[in-house]
Amino acid sequence: MLWLLRGVRLRYWLTLATGLVECLCFAGVFYGWASLVFILKASGYFSDQCVNATGLNGTQYMDCSKQDENFSLVFTIASIFHIFIAIFGGFFFDHFGTLATRLLSIALYTTGTMLIAFSHPDISNILFPGLSFIATGGIMLLMANMQVGNLFDTHRSTIITLYTGAYGSSAITFLIIKVAFEKGISLQHAFFFLSACSIIHLMRTFILMPKMHIPYPLPEGYTYGMSCEQTKCNTHCFTEKAQRDNTELVQGEEGIENATSEQESPPQTSQTVSHYTNIFAYIQLCGILCAPLNGLIIDRFKGKQWAPGETEEEGNLRSLVLSLFLTALQCLLFSICATIPVLPLQYLTFVLQVFTSSFALGGNSAFLSIVFPVCHFGKLVGVVNATVTVVLLLQFPCIILVNEVLDGDPLYINIALCILCLAPFIHPAYVYSRWRTLANQRRRSAQPPPPHENAFSGDNEDQPQDAPGSS
Repeated sequence: MLWLLRGVRLRYWLTLATGLVECLCFAGVFYGWASLVFILKASGYFSDQCVNATGLNGTQYMDCSKQDENFSLVFTIASIFHIFIAIFGGFFFDHFGTLATRLLSIALYTTGTMLIAFSHPDISNILFPGLSFIATGGIMLLMANMQVGNLFDTHRSTIITLYTGAYGSSAITFLIIKVAFEKGISLQHAFFFLSACSIIHLMRTFILMPKMHIPYPLPEGYTYGMSCEQTKCNTHCFTEKAQRDNTELVQGEEGIENATSEQESPPQTSQTVSHYTNIFAYIQLCGILCAPLNGLIIDRFKGKQWAPGETEEEGNLRSLVLSLFLTALQCLLFSICATIPVLPLQYLTFVLQVFTSSFALGGNSAFLSIVFPVCHFGKLVGVVNATVTVVLLLQFPCIILVNEVLDGDPLYINIALCILCLAPFIHPAYVYSRWRTLANQRRRSAQPPPPHENAFSGDNEDQPQDAPGSS
């Protein structure tokens, strides 16, 4: 029996480790789009959009602003598509389980990598569906992987945030492709390799992942995979009492997405662009290191000794307050730094972007997994992401406003976004208020009731009481 339990624990750890590699190297690669754009420009994608133009002093130069707009549009559409499709993926995951979700996500991901592998400058528009499929397949892989935290009860939030951090750090994959391109390896060969790696994803799906869901709390002796018995793999909807509105958290992500989309940089040389692109990609890799910090904060306060009589709901809310406050604070600092047009300051902006993104994405997932029933986790993640997508669409009128009204200066837009970033502080304030309310109600209910007093007798307490038995 002991060797069987050890085998189960070993499978848990293998699932955790392989899921981390999957999120780090594959799931969120589209975040490294800036590195890939460098390759695509050098290869001549959308080069037909470049035109000859005349400068103020009469000099001729090549205006490639339309080319840059097309590359930005590819990423924007992929971002919107992958977040909006997450609501469908959430319902699909909750209803059909892990196996079906992973097979669909692998199919989408592989289709996207194959489209880019077969692309060339004459059919540059194939980048639109290619990157969108990669982004969509990646977010569904992440969604199916986050339930791995249920295997490790006391470190559940830490693992969820670790996975989301690895997801954001997988931008390093496109940076590696960029470096390989500079060494002579073609873009097509790199994406054929990514397509071939789907075989590994399929093997992990059947060997190290459940057919349906990983339950929480975890039943004793729970197992999964090819050797899983049907009676041990059934998943139930575990009811949780706490149901909270996550609107304020969505507002926090809205501020992050909008501030990121509005980050503008002054004209630079290609060497400067390449330098800052590489620095940003390297810093993004650190997301896997800083993301677990949020989960550690949540698990640390959640595991703290509760006060006598404190309910589980109170403990859950208390554990989330500091996490939500730090996320809102980072969002505000990031927006302020992005607003200041000083190029060296953007190193700090890059660091804050990684911390903010990791805390927001990981904290959002941890918040939903703690406060809401586990059987609705996928749907709620999808709803939050779909809401972010709707807000993300606001970047188009913002870009038009900057280019046509503000003469290309995004300062006033960025200041407005900094003010908007004050809104996320509402969420930790509300959670703290709710926690204190529940704690006060518990204390009042634990106090003995006051002695009965006759409201119509003014000085009765000073009068002697009748002896027992007297009439």
